[in-house]
Amino acid sequence: MSAGPTFVQLLTTAEAAAYLRLKERKIYEMVAEGTVPCTKVTGRWLFPKAELDHWLAASVLRPPGTVRREPAPIICGSYDPLLEWALRECGSGLATLAAGSEAGFARFVAGETLAAAIHLHSLEDGTTDANMAAIKNCGDLYDAVLIAFCRREQGFLVPLGNPLKLGSIEDVNRTRARIAVRPKGAGAQLLLLALLHRAKISIDQLTVAAPVCPIGPDIAQAIRAGRADTGIATRSVANNAGLDFVPITWESFDLVMHQHDYFKPSMQTLFNFLRSEEFATRAGEFGGYDLSVAGMVRFVS
Repeated sequence: MSAGPTFVQLLTTAEAAAYLRLKERKIYEMVAEGTVPCTKVTGRWLFPKAELDHWLAASVLRPPGTVRREPAPIICGSYDPLLEWALRECGSGLATLAAGSEAGFARFVAGETLAAAIHLHSLEDGTTDANMAAIKNCGDLYDAVLIAFCRREQGFLVPLGNPLKLGSIEDVNRTRARIAVRPKGAGAQLLLLALLHRAKISIDQLTVAAPVCPIGPDIAQAIRAGRADTGIATRSVANNAGLDFVPITWESFDLVMHQHDYFKPSMQTLFNFLRSEEFATRAGEFGGYDLSVAGMVRFVS
């Protein structure tokens, strides 16, 4: 998910009336009563669509005896060995489903899963907080909270000794190194596309190893089997596979969920575990993790 600048969609009074299926006169009455989200700019009333969506969602009344559909107790999205281990060891009862950052985020927004694990990258600007921008730009997402799991190091996995002396995406292109890639929408694939874009290299110019690798350990296996020369994954994956690692960047690896789900016992069990000595020890063994932000609330919509 290539996150760019945050744009606020503003509706005119007529557009807001059509969107809410009300008459314009009723909209003006609600503005006067202060019961509808709006702002006044150069004498005109404007209505932020995202605020209208949030207002509608918060106003839903459910008949007695009906309950909100509960999402599956799954954290869907990016694969991470430390997250997978933590969920297993902390006794939260939550499962993981490695589907890639974009796919996991989409399934969460659709209400299918309790949370999503994401590490998104902006195509244009490496300094953009792409995870936060994705939430801000999602008009279908209400009352979301972004919790830091960790920061982690991404880079090129290479055989021991780095025989092709790869140090950048330009080196990968110049040496015609066979690069293993991830599925569309995976965070590591977004990072690869961002590196190519900034270097003005087309992905068609690369020598791509087939087939596509679903998760980071599959990248490592492709290199160990001699099917690929490199690929992007975390330092922890490289360490576990006994491969060398060429660092690219540190990234935010976050969990996004609804505010009310943040307080569920399963999620609180996980967050309490993030503060444990056991968790810190395991992260150190894996390598490539910065836990200084673990459990921090990074954004609330």
